[in-house]
Amino acid sequence: MTGRSKQKIRLNRPARAPAPGGPDPAGEGGYFGVRPAQLPPRLEDLHALTKPGVRGFPGVDAAQALLAQTLRKDRVRGEVLDLAAMGGLLGRLPGVTLRAVEGSAAALTVLNAAGLDTGAAVPGDDLREHWPERARTVALVLAGDRGNAYALAQVAWAHACTPPGGTLYLAGDRDKGFDRYVRAAAKAFGTGETIARDGGMRVAKLVRRPGPTPAYPEPEGYEAFGVRVVGLAGVFSAARPDKATSILLGTLENPDLSGKRVLDLGCGTGLIGAWAARRGAEVTLVDGDLQSVRSARATLAASGLTADVFHSDVDAALGERTFDVILTNPPFHVGRGVVLDVAREFIAAAGRRLNPGGTLYLVANEPLPYELPLRALGEVRELRREGGFKVLAVTRAG
Repeated sequence: MTGRSKQKIRLNRPARAPAPGGPDPAGEGGYFGVRPAQLPPRLEDLHALTKPGVRGFPGVDAAQALLAQTLRKDRVRGEVLDLAAMGGLLGRLPGVTLRAVEGSAAALTVLNAAGLDTGAAVPGDDLREHWPERARTVALVLAGDRGNAYALAQVAWAHACTPPGGTLYLAGDRDKGFDRYVRAAAKAFGTGETIARDGGMRVAKLVRRPGPTPAYPEPEGYEAFGVRVVGLAGVFSAARPDKATSILLGTLENPDLSGKRVLDLGCGTGLIGAWAARRGAEVTLVDGDLQSVRSARATLAASGLTADVFHSDVDAALGERTFDVILTNPPFHVGRGVVLDVAREFIAAAGRRLNPGGTLYLVANEPLPYELPLRALGEVRELRREGGFKVLAVTRAG
């Protein structure tokens, strides 16, 4: 295992405090409300939960749905370790006691609301501190959309978590490299085959033979805008600065942020927040993805900078903090589809978090309709339009 295996997982995360002026994260409705998932007909009896920001919302991920059907057909019972639990669908299967692992803050909120035995962890983490006895059955939905390195890290993690003689059910999308990853898994496990298909979704079953766990991919890195970036596998823009962020920082050029309280909302590798810290700001970085949080912390350390970094479903973990400047390149994908729920909540969070006279700077793809919700904060100014992207700014009235 890499150094990441020494990270401690967190179990049974407490309910988050309400954001200033915002909805109660434990309440019903709105972005933070946990609600019943829309399930396909074959699974309607399972009554799973979800919320915005969880992969598959307002339903369940298609690969996870096929995985649940396959485990039910195989009459799997007892302890099941799910390394990509999302909303905890597998925990609804009769006779299954789920160990639900997730790196998504939104998904962890749902898993805790469902009363499941929950851990916040990412590929490479050693789960034995909290679950000393390994489950004989392990389940994993591959996130092929997060890139080859992340999917291979998932495969290695599944191997490390499956005891010899134990069974891994591996699910994923044929169009996102599933067959390639099954071959990699079968090489490590010693045996395995695809046993279920539904459209482009697949499930393979592998039984582990004794043998070494494959190596985890090494972090990537680069220098940009005076920052040394450490990009962990699966983190957005891990290998190079993305065009939108480059346009945003290029537009702002070299401002004096000394003493200003700055929020990097949806920090990814931490490039934007580290750039602000380099300019004298008191910076807070947040991301809903635990792998991104760790990447941002590594970026700050590699760059000799300090800032607070939180694993947070949008701003839910920030308590009463408010800011003079908010910088964001908001996500508009959750899993396989274009989903704007999270990005819209980023804008709502800016309304809750900006000090009077404070400014939100947002970069987005040109077609994305952010201007209307931004107008609720103040006059929208377009600072730049280039290469299919736009930089927008809104200053909150004093």
